[in-house]
Amino acid sequence: MDQEFASTLLENTVAQLASLPGIGRKTALRLALHILRQDEPAAIALGQSIIDLRTGVRYCSECHNISENPVCPVCSNPGRDQSTICVVENVKDVMSIENTRQYNGLYHVLGGVISPMDGIGPDQLQIASLVERVRNRNISEVILALSATMEGETTDFYIYRQLGTYPVKITQLARGVSVGNEIEYTDEVTLGRSLLNRTLFADSFHK
Repeated sequence: MDQEFASTLLENTVAQLASLPGIGRKTALRLALHILRQDEPAAIALGQSIIDLRTGVRYCSECHNISENPVCPVCSNPGRDQSTICVVENVKDVMSIENTRQYNGLYHVLGGVISPMDGIGPDQLQIASLVERVRNRNISEVILALSATMEGETTDFYIYRQLGTYPVKITQLARGVSVGNEIEYTDEVTLGRSLLNRTLFADSFHK
């Protein structure tokens, strides 16, 4: 049975919080009551930070990572290796790789992986813009750093085929990342070693 609320305002807040991933109605109620117990300035600051996040954050026009400017700090940093692109599924993967401190190149965020079961095809992902970057920039290496799942490997192979006519080395993470694992859940040491020991993608066809 649904929880009965004495306040419509409380009920609305709980409903909004419960719509977040991993937040059930009981947790949402606990969070809403916590916010209600806070000083008014603290609660207002929380609300304003959410508004600022939604209105102020955009996607980088180059790599599609989140940014507060048209071009993200990674792409605009002259100290980064501009000849290497690491292809990842989402923004969380960028954060995971950056935390290893083992990579100094650029990124390309696809926004997902090819998954016919979920109705996600190549056209729904940022693959065409990746090909365009390789075609128009002096890119010497593309690192495929997608999760070692069936969908991730399908996407890897599709990208490999799309880039096959360009003079660029295509590599993948060493198999320190276990099959079936997602990048964001791989520990930093293992992920860092997988980056450093990356292998040619084409070699995987001959194993």
